[in-house]
Amino acid sequence: MNTRPALNISAVERDTGLGKDTLRVWERRYGFPQPTRDNHGERVYPAEQVDRLRLMKRLIDHGYRPGRLFAASEDEFSSLCHACAAKSVAEPGSGDEVVRHAIRLIKANDLPILRQALNQAMMRLGLQGFIIDIVAPLNQAVGEAWMSGEFQIFEEHLYTEQMKSLLRQAIGSLPPSVVGPRILLTTVPEEQHLLGLLMVEALLVLDGATCISLGTQTPLFDIQMAAVAHRADIVAVSFSAAFPARQVAPQVSQLRQLLPSEVDLWVGGTGAQRLAPQPGVVVLANLRGALEALEVWRGCGHGDQSSPPELDGR
Repeated sequence: MNTRPALNISAVERDTGLGKDTLRVWERRYGFPQPTRDNHGERVYPAEQVDRLRLMKRLIDHGYRPGRLFAASEDEFSSLCHACAAKSVAEPGSGDEVVRHAIRLIKANDLPILRQALNQAMMRLGLQGFIIDIVAPLNQAVGEAWMSGEFQIFEEHLYTEQMKSLLRQAIGSLPPSVVGPRILLTTVPEEQHLLGLLMVEALLVLDGATCISLGTQTPLFDIQMAAVAHRADIVAVSFSAAFPARQVAPQVSQLRQLLPSEVDLWVGGTGAQRLAPQPGVVVLANLRGALEALEVWRGCGHGDQSSPPELDGR
């Protein structure tokens, strides 16, 4: 059962990088995509069609013409996708240049052009590709530039605020999910870094999860109360490299004891990568690890159990 929600045309445009006009032309000319209509008569696209569109956009970026892709058999289309993926791994892609260009713009304090460049990259790559292929390496590059003295503190802060604003806007444009899981996201006290949490939230919402963000530095007992109040299936916390390493395990262990046994605890971020295995705790190795953990959660039979909380007993 596909538990991911259908997307409206604006969300599909943002996710895949394909313009609304292109989607409508393809629908008329090739009979794909085949959106349904919501109660207001607006186009909505099933998740599997969005997946296909995302692949088509990637192939078009590598020089394939739409007519050839629509005429290809499933085996031919799959072969083209594998060849495209192999080429992307073997050769430096446009993502490397976007990162280098962004670093130059940050250093030049050219915020309007930086915002434009990042928006264009997101439209071209789609939201998931943008986060994994651009934001993650760009965060690392900015951190290294700050540590080496190439960036001043204010430049790192300006970049972080620009990226947080962009991701919040992207998350806000996605349709709300009506299926599970319900995931509560936050950080523990003294962990002020929010950007990694926003990146994970965007990926999870895009994949159909319902996310409730508490922001940063939430006391552990408040995380427990929020999880119960919002009927969370999962609590996800993030630890940056700046968080004291010796405090990660005790914080995670205490939070695990506070949470109800039926609530899963996911722990991610650079600061959590050396965390020793603990019962009832899932350590996310990277951004894709969050999507893999979501797939595992649904595969364990949880997918039909989570529903939005009822109000006033109705």
